[in-house]
Amino acid sequence: MDANATTPLLPEVFEAMRPFWMEHYGNASSIHQQGQQARGAVEQARSTVARFLHCLNSEIVFTSGGTESDNLALFGVLSNQAAAPAHLITTTIEHHAVLHAAESLEKNNVEVTFLPSTSEGLIEPAALQAAIRPNTKLVSIMYANNETGVIQPIAELAAITHAAGALFHTDAVQAVGRLPLDLSAEGPLKHIDLLTLSGHKIYAPKGIGALFVRRNVRLTPMLHGGTHERQRRAGTENVACIVGGRVAVK
Repeated sequence: MDANATTPLLPEVFEAMRPFWMEHYGNASSIHQQGQQARGAVEQARSTVARFLHCLNSEIVFTSGGTESDNLALFGVLSNQAAAPAHLITTTIEHHAVLHAAESLEKNNVEVTFLPSTSEGLIEPAALQAAIRPNTKLVSIMYANNETGVIQPIAELAAITHAAGALFHTDAVQAVGRLPLDLSAEGPLKHIDLLTLSGHKIYAPKGIGALFVRRNVRLTPMLHGGTHERQRRAGTENVACIVGGRVAVK
């Protein structure tokens, strides 16, 4: 009754994952046969997620879930702004993964505006337009709310953001599998620069998620220790859960 919070693992997802815990346990960064088998599974999953989102394989970063993806989007864009204080716009109705990240950034020389919603739970495009400043670097507004189910006019909000020269991030955790997610250059969501996904909302395991990062968006990594995920997220890939995510997306 609470699939917005989490979902059970599909049997076919579990069966696809099992060999990568038991027989095919190689490190995807290793050059030997077991490692390359794991690498192939990771890249096949990346291709599946990219097709689902109508984007490039290279624009998909695998993470541990929605919280990490949200944090990577906000901190990755805003943590190393060398010039005058950067400005972030988000809303009062975001998931805490965004709200708490924004509050942390606010303590570290980032100016933050929290837009309120209407009584219907919507973020008005005019309110966003009025909040944008010359130093606005990022706008983060969720696609569908996990508590109310309200769907934001995300394409319009992203277009307003792009027209002002800022980047747009959306937490789409509750939208996956329910709403269209066409991020292609010709698609309705073409102005979205960063988008968060989480596996355990779509019958994949807990502990796997992804962040779409549009080509040419500069992202400072939060984790250091390797060149994984095109130097955007260090750490040995969670191959079994990545494979599980691929099957759920299919």
